[in-house]
Amino acid sequence: MDTFKDLGVLFDPYLLFDSHISEKVSKAYIILGIIKRNFDGATVNCLLNLYKTTVRPHLEYANQVWHPRRIQDLEKLEKVQRKATKSILRRKKLSYEMRLKSIKITYTSIQKRTRGDMIEIYKIATAKRDIHCCPKLNLRSSVVSDIETRGNMYKLIPVRCKYVLRKKFLTNRAVCIWNSLSNNVVSAESVNSFKSRLDRFWSLHDFVYDYRASPLDTGSYM
Repeated sequence: MDTFKDLGVLFDPYLLFDSHISEKVSKAYIILGIIKRNFDGATVNCLLNLYKTTVRPHLEYANQVWHPRRIQDLEKLEKVQRKATKSILRRKKLSYEMRLKSIKITYTSIQKRTRGDMIEIYKIATAKRDIHCCPKLNLRSSVVSDIETRGNMYKLIPVRCKYVLRKKFLTNRAVCIWNSLSNNVVSAESVNSFKSRLDRFWSLHDFVYDYRASPLDTGSYM
């Protein structure tokens, strides 16, 4: 299959990003191996910082573009963090959720990408991105938003899509989750403030530690 790389992302004709995901996962495993061999006696905090600074960036860079839409790709990416938490804690009998809580990783890798989607939508909705260099959002009018009591001031209107590929595009896949955020979260004045409010908003939900859980309903799955 013909592929080409643009700004660090490997594109394929069907925009499945199989090659990109495989490349990044392989790179992540290589780095995990290096960490395991060279920092065998390191503390949990040291190993955690190494993971966050040398492994996670490979799995998160430009994720708004190549966000996976197939279960097999989601599982492949999540296995990297599963293995990393086992290496960091050296306690393989603990469940994945317990390992995340023990080392205070607040998001699974899948949920981390959802968080990235929310940050990107916030930047676009609040004009912190150049409007000429970002996708257009279908924002509801301020009059309608004032009348409605649920949701937030930057509510998005979902767009009808004929193809799955379009449904999984950033401005479509993030609509429902973005609309579920409170007005207090989206009204943040800066990106850092938005991140803090978003983390607090989601902090009590199982969504934070369960990679299959949906932020729309903590009792349902993605």
